[in-house]
Amino acid sequence: MTRLTGPVRAGISRRGILKGSAAVGAAALVTPWGTPLRAQEPKQGGTLRIGIAAGNTNDTVDPAVAEHVFTHMLLHAFNAYLFEVLPDGSLVGELADSWEATPDAATWTIRLKDGLRFHDDRPITAADVVASLDYHRGEGSTSAAKSLLDPVTELRADGDSTVVIVLNAGNADFPYLLSDYHLPVKPATDGAIDPLGTVGAGPFILESFEPGVRATFTRNPGYFKPGRPYFDGLELISIVDAAARQNALISGQVDLIDRVDLPTVHLLERAPGIRIISLNGGEHYGFPMDTRVAPFSDNHVRMALKLAIDRQELVDKILNGYGSVGNDNPINPSMPFFDASIPQREYDPEQAKWHLQQAGMDSLTVDLHLANSTFENAIDAGLLYAEKAQAAGITINVVREPDDGYWSNVWMVKPFVGTYWGGRPVPDWMYTTAYAAGAAWNETFWDHPRFNELLLAARVELDPALRQEMYSEMQLIVRDEGGIVIPMFANYTMAYSDRLAHPEQVGANWILDGFRAPERWWFA
Repeated sequence: MTRLTGPVRAGISRRGILKGSAAVGAAALVTPWGTPLRAQEPKQGGTLRIGIAAGNTNDTVDPAVAEHVFTHMLLHAFNAYLFEVLPDGSLVGELADSWEATPDAATWTIRLKDGLRFHDDRPITAADVVASLDYHRGEGSTSAAKSLLDPVTELRADGDSTVVIVLNAGNADFPYLLSDYHLPVKPATDGAIDPLGTVGAGPFILESFEPGVRATFTRNPGYFKPGRPYFDGLELISIVDAAARQNALISGQVDLIDRVDLPTVHLLERAPGIRIISLNGGEHYGFPMDTRVAPFSDNHVRMALKLAIDRQELVDKILNGYGSVGNDNPINPSMPFFDASIPQREYDPEQAKWHLQQAGMDSLTVDLHLANSTFENAIDAGLLYAEKAQAAGITINVVREPDDGYWSNVWMVKPFVGTYWGGRPVPDWMYTTAYAAGAAWNETFWDHPRFNELLLAARVELDPALRQEMYSEMQLIVRDEGGIVIPMFANYTMAYSDRLAHPEQVGANWILDGFRAPERWWFA
């Protein structure tokens, strides 16, 4: 077995693959002269208030159904996970002290750190880990993480501090999957967790939660990471409206906001006492189609819609330049096995017309269902898309949906919608979550036999050259036959009060420092 105890970094040898995967986007903040900013020494005290561009009245603490940034932040605030992705993209154990893999990466043995306890002082044991993971498994599970754990054939505790996980085939990236925000370790009773329970092992203790409005927390004095968190309290506030969110920051009602309104970011840049962070972490915006239903079941129609969008225009006008063009594939240069040789798709209305003709159509009319809670200025993005699509004989009716309930009532319900995704550390995670047949969040309901075959084969292949070949073919398949238009990758662009301080390096694997700003940041 290969024994792992500290942070693991990318490696392309067979042994390196067993140690983890490649780094994702992260950034050490620099001055205009290129000199790294030196972080201050952390100080204790104060209550951090975060304005978040998401929140629904049907939100819950159930980790299986967490679907947007507010619930992701909520879970990270009061829970702990087996593994943590650091700002530099390396993987470390959070509750895990060490982990070992058999040479084929099919059996993983994870040992817990000593002395771990939940908020109510119960010890954290291997049985809690097993029950926490089991909650997302099985035929009756509706968890968004079910597909990540489907390969698990055996899950058992070996004593109080060791967990053994057997997969149906090797997966060199498996520990990364266990850092997924749906998979916190919660206390078990009689072999099962209470998914609505609010006892965790995280940096904060949940005091109140009003879905769609706010959640409040107090510092966990028994947190197992020495000195953390630095804040005495935390308040997460749902502020979906972009102008209201930025005004809350400028007026001092909140200290930190996610998803800056990019068309007006220049106003924040000039506001006294406000700082901007913009990081490329693989977040992307898109327009998924339900490939089970007409007209989207015809790939020629899908190709026509991919060719009828002006990607650079969206980067310039929607992202205000804070991003890059997409290529209808979620793998970007920050991820391992990205294939830079794949040609960039361009706006081509004449070619789009040709594809419509191959589908037996002279024109096409479709409804695109959007809300501004989908992603920043999603409605405007849809209108720009519709304007350029007219030249291809495509009429896109932008249907404005309510912000509240969009992710439960529109996304994966109506046939042509908007979406956003955070980047994932490795391609297998992204593809398994949103592109594999039967995955809970396969938003296009796509089922491509060759893609599914390659997904399984690449996961167990330990030769990096062969893995590259497989992932390159998969990127082409998704680009040319998949059910989603991905026109742009958006930087994670956040704004905060200069009263706040943070480490030199801020994580870009997810927004808000990998969802861990409440734990890693402090008041200056």
